[in-house]
Amino acid sequence: MARLARSKADVAAEAFTNILNRFEALMRRSMTYDQGSEMRHHKRLTTNTRVDVYFAHPRSPWERGINKNTNGLLRQYPPQGTDLSAYSQEQLDDIAWLLNKRPRKSLGRKAPAELFLPKGAFDFVQYWSAVPDFVALGV
Repeated sequence: MARLARSKADVAAEAFTNILNRFEALMRRSMTYDQGSEMRHHKRLTTNTRVDVYFAHPRSPWERGINKNTNGLLRQYPPQGTDLSAYSQEQLDDIAWLLNKRPRKSLGRKAPAELFLPKGAFDFVQYWSAVPDFVALGV
C-alpha cells in the first residue's frame, strides 16, 4: 500500500517505486495492474525497481484474482469509500502488516509474511497460539 499525495500517474510511479524498493529483488518480481491511467509511467517504475508490470485485459478481473481478493480483505480495515488520503504511510503500513500476517488459501494456508520474511523474523506459531479461537469458544 502506497500513500499518494495526488492521483496522478507520476505520483503513483514514485510512490510504488518507494514502496517496492523496500523489499529485496526476489520478493518483488512482477505486478499485474488493470488498465487505469495511473500506471501510464509503468516503464519508469520497471526501470526504477526492476519489477515487470503486466496489464490485465479490460473487463477480465479473474486475471488479477489474488489482487481482487486482497482488495476485499483490505476493505475490512478502512471500509470501501473511505478516503485513504487521510491515512499516513505508517498507518497504511500497519494495515498492510495486518493483511500480511493472515494465512491465505492460495499460499498453502501460510501467511505472506511467513513465506517472505527472513526465517525467525516473526514467530507465527507463537502469534497464532495467542489468538483466541472464537469458534471453539462458541462466540
